[in-house]
Amino acid sequence: MLEDNHHNKSALHVNDGIQQPEQINKAAVERLKQAKKKQLSVDQYINGILAGDRIILSKAITLVESTNLSHHSLAQKIIEKCLPHTGKAIRIGITGVPGVGKSTFIEALGKHLTSHGYMLAVLAIDPSSSRTRGSILGDKTRMEELSVDQNAFIRPSPSAGSLGGVARKTRESIILCEAAGFNVIFVETVGVGQSETAVHSMVDFFLLLMLAGAGDELQGIKRGIMEMADAIFINKADGDNLKNATRAQSEYKNALHLFPPTESGWVSTVGTCSARSKIGIDNIWETIRAYEDFTKGNGFFGRKRQLQRELIMFETINETLKTDFYLDSEVKKIIPATIEEVLSNKISSYVAAQKIMDIYYKSKRGNQL
Repeated sequence: MLEDNHHNKSALHVNDGIQQPEQINKAAVERLKQAKKKQLSVDQYINGILAGDRIILSKAITLVESTNLSHHSLAQKIIEKCLPHTGKAIRIGITGVPGVGKSTFIEALGKHLTSHGYMLAVLAIDPSSSRTRGSILGDKTRMEELSVDQNAFIRPSPSAGSLGGVARKTRESIILCEAAGFNVIFVETVGVGQSETAVHSMVDFFLLLMLAGAGDELQGIKRGIMEMADAIFINKADGDNLKNATRAQSEYKNALHLFPPTESGWVSTVGTCSARSKIGIDNIWETIRAYEDFTKGNGFFGRKRQLQRELIMFETINETLKTDFYLDSEVKKIIPATIEEVLSNKISSYVAAQKIMDIYYKSKRGNQL
């Protein structure tokens, strides 16, 4: 019997260990699910935003950015109720050539403002993949000090393939941030391109950052963007690069003299700064305040905002029509076959477009009957 026990017992024996807790906290997951299911009312959103609740503000911006139709309806109600509490902030667009150091600059200027009691919201538009709609959303990691500042709010938003990288709902986000008490709004673009025109149409002051010592200073940037700029500052003007930055400043000043006078009457400022060394940052803010005083004094500030509101109305109409077109069931059915006809050279692209439009109009007339 002893011999049988000896043979049945393995030489390798593992004692029962202490039972490990589950890696996933089921209770926490369930609470999270319930929180997601619980939709706030319009009044709860409004009260939270007006009280400066960052979590509710973030949720409201998420609603604004959502493509869900039910979210869109709720977001518009929130925006409408927020409108009476907006309009007092200065809206600043910031753009620049790749590698100019926009994030470092925004953090330097942002910290300067928050240290003087300003409430700053940064709407940083990150590039999205046109194929996957993915986005890096890395601005919070690049702005380490500003992201933990009590007087600052950073909201990276994916551009999701919209014009030039400008987030489709940035204007609505500005309204929400102003209602939440932020009196300075930064809108950062992804770089030099078509997005600048869109950003220019939603801000009061447009700031262009440039680099020196990178070849011909007046190449690599479109004249139209320079004409839009209310100020041009050459960043990284420190150390060995200071001499190049000063020379670039002179070249840009000379170039601006060739442009026609601005509608605002403001003469664009050209200066140098170093975001890393915090040199010239106070001068930039003084320039922005001087512009605000000047344009409010001659009435341009208010007229520009009125024109922007009109533009938003027409852009919303265009966007609504475009969305309605592509969501139409008949259009969705005919597009794949029509594409095949175009690719096989059976019909021209122009005839194909008209064919699809005719289907759309017919579908709309049918729905009205």
